[in-house]
Order: sequence, then structure tokens, then C-alpha cells
Amino acid sequence: MQAEIKAESKKPETKRKFDVIIIGAGPAGYTAAIYTSRARRETLVISGNLPGGQLMLTTDVENYPGFAEGIFGPELMTTMRKQAEKMGTIIIDDEVTNVDFKRRPFKILTYSEEYEASAVIIATGATPRKIGAKGEEEFSAKGVSYCATCDGPFFKNQDLAVAGGGDSAMEEAIFLTKFAKSVHVIHRRDKLRASKIMQDRALENKKIQFHWNSVVDEINGSQKVNQIIIKNLKTEQKETLEAGGIFVAIGHEPNTKLFKGQIELDGQGYIKLKNSTQTSVEGVFAAGDVHDHRYRQAVTAAGFGCMAAIDVDKYLSENRK
Repeated sequence: MQAEIKAESKKPETKRKFDVIIIGAGPAGYTAAIYTSRARRETLVISGNLPGGQLMLTTDVENYPGFAEGIFGPELMTTMRKQAEKMGTIIIDDEVTNVDFKRRPFKILTYSEEYEASAVIIATGATPRKIGAKGEEEFSAKGVSYCATCDGPFFKNQDLAVAGGGDSAMEEAIFLTKFAKSVHVIHRRDKLRASKIMQDRALENKKIQFHWNSVVDEINGSQKVNQIIIKNLKTEQKETLEAGGIFVAIGHEPNTKLFKGQIELDGQGYIKLKNSTQTSVEGVFAAGDVHDHRYRQAVTAAGFGCMAAIDVDKYLSENRK
């Protein structure tokens, strides 16, 4: 059936033109839509294969302003979507299959239709790399996390684990020691890849224990994670760690494959920006984790969405035909 859908999508029956098309429907995309629609720009959001973005895979969100008691990730994204729609945004749950930024108006092709836009905001985000261990998917948001800043405070006084050996992994491990009883760092090599200053900080922290030449083999639990099984790559021996959660910190993949050859990307695949939110193509902007590999927070993504929308509105005003 999927093949039939793709085959049909090669011949879109209609074309529709918008002032702004936003590709992606996470905090950045929805916020951008609220601003562009409020500025009376005809706005289309194409949600992609995960409407709402990574927050749809989380439970409690305590660090997004305005919710004193916290809010469920899916509830927050549903609220943002409703607000965008109330402002007049058209949102379709479809996936972009191709783009053409080499001529104007810009063309956006989905599985079902072809659209045109005077301006585009890319807000496709980034996907955390997975370790591929048994139980990882099953316990996602139930003890398996990809963001210590987001979820660390939920694990007070527990034994925790971090998978990874780079700067991000060390930052997460050190951050988690503020809340955890202990932190097990599981790294597949016999030395860290992190910068020397981050290595020193982690190695000197008495709450952090290192497991070298090891990988996560299995994640177990009932309602949530309570056990991590690791395997030594040299001896093949397995060890069981009692842990209430594991934080995977082996990097992210920006969702930019669609834009290769269309706009400029950096060596890691993130979108390169100039003049705030402008990409290498005039009229095409970006917001959120698709270019931000440092902060990766819902609130910063929303902030970038606001910035991109304001930049788009100015661009459209200055380029009226």
C-alpha cells in the first residue's frame, strides 16, 4: 500500500500557493505558524511523519514556561497546534518528499500534493541517535531518555546510566549527579572522546563510575526501567546494573536529508544560517533543532520559530511584487 501511495504522489492533481510554508510541526514550526498567521500571512504547516515532534514521545514537561504544575508533552503540542489553527494556519498531516528552492515560487511536493510558497521555514528538527539495545523503544519516556536537562530532575536519588563518551555524554553525566545517587557511564572504547576539560570534570566526580569497552545490551523493567545489562566488547561478559533510567547521549541526526543540494549544510548536516534565521537561499529560513545542535530545548525551538516568522514577515514585506 505504501508503494502505491508513493507512486500516486508523483502526479499531484492540484497546486496550491501560500505566502509561507512551514515544514515540520514541533515547537518551532507551530510557534512560527502562530506568528506568521497572526501577521495575516497565508500559512501552511506540513507536519511530517511525527506531528508535534519529539515532545510527542515525552511525558511530563516541567521546564516550559507558563505551566506551574508541568504539562504532558503531547498535550503541550496539541495546545500549540490548536492555537496555530485558531490564528488561521492550515495544517496538513502529510510528509514532504521533495523541494525545489532553486526557483520562485518555491515548490514543495508531498505524497499527496504539490504546493508553492513565497517563503519557507524549515523546522524539521533532529532525531536522537539510538543505541539499538533490546528494550530501548519499549521504555522510551519510561526511563529511557535522550535529554538530561529535560528529564534529569524526575530521577532524584536514583542510580542512573549514561551511554556515550563525548562532550554531550559527559555534560549529561555531570548534570545528572545533581539529582542521582550514582551515574554509570557506559562507553564502547577504553578512553573518552570528550574534550580534556570535560573528561577531567567527569573523571574527578565521585558519583560517576565508568564502564569501559562496554555497550548496553538490554534494558529491562516492568512499568519503567529498573535494570541495565551491559556487555564488555573484549571479554563478552555481561554485567547487570540496577538503574532507574538511562540517558542516551551519542548524538543527534538533523532531519535535513531532504534539503541536501538545495541549501547549505554544515559538516554534521545541520542547516547553516546567516543574518539570524536566513539559510543560504534568500526566502528560505530555518528554526529549531534543525540548525541548533547546542541547546535542543522546546523553549529555544519556540524562540527560534518566533524569530524565523518575524524574519519571514519582513522578507515578504520587502519583496512584494
